[in-house]
Amino acid sequence: MRGVALYASLGGDTADDLIARHAPQVKRIAYHLLARLPASVQVDDLIQAGMLGLLEAARRYDPSQGANFSTFAEPRIRGAMLDETRKGDWTPRSVHRKAREVTAAIRAVETATGREAQDRDIAGHLGLSMEEYHETLADMRGQKMLSLDDAGSDDDSEIHRVPAPDSDPADAVNRESMIRALGSAIDLLPEREKLVLSLYYDEELHLKEIGAVLGVSESRVSQLHGQALARLRARVAGGAA
Repeated sequence: MRGVALYASLGGDTADDLIARHAPQVKRIAYHLLARLPASVQVDDLIQAGMLGLLEAARRYDPSQGANFSTFAEPRIRGAMLDETRKGDWTPRSVHRKAREVTAAIRAVETATGREAQDRDIAGHLGLSMEEYHETLADMRGQKMLSLDDAGSDDDSEIHRVPAPDSDPADAVNRESMIRALGSAIDLLPEREKLVLSLYYDEELHLKEIGAVLGVSESRVSQLHGQALARLRARVAGGAA
């Protein structure tokens, strides 16, 4: 009887019907994410993971809660793709190491000077030329898009992941605390770095489009993006606001 009631509540749509109808949504999300992930990530892997997320959404969907299925499914599809990307460890260990070094350098400079660390400050602390430092930021780009967690960890976690309905309440509390700390840190970023993050994550513009808005090159946007996230990582992990 429960199956009959569920079938009726879906307006005659079975889970298979929902999956078939919304499979194009998986492909759309996959290609949108692909432009924001390391080049080594394959779209077929994203689509396969996204289909599993769609299947899980179809199983969990309850139309009586008010949300339409597309809205309900999207974060689960996206989360499944990002989980697969993270588990695949697409980023070389050398990039993780560089990310930790840059984060530590930003924290050290800002602690010592009491002001925002500039490009030259960070490069000098690392013993790098400006060109070498900017190359390091470019190398970090894919890794930084996926991780804002503690600078000492090799684990990558995506800050936009939505906790599953049956997740541990303590995890949700910790996430809420982290998001508040992150929001405070974002408010204190240099204006240009803050704008890059807003255009990238809120407006979902690509780097080239952001460059056109700011009147700078795409590579410069990539540098600002990487440095902004490294600065956030240093401040949130270090407990600074």
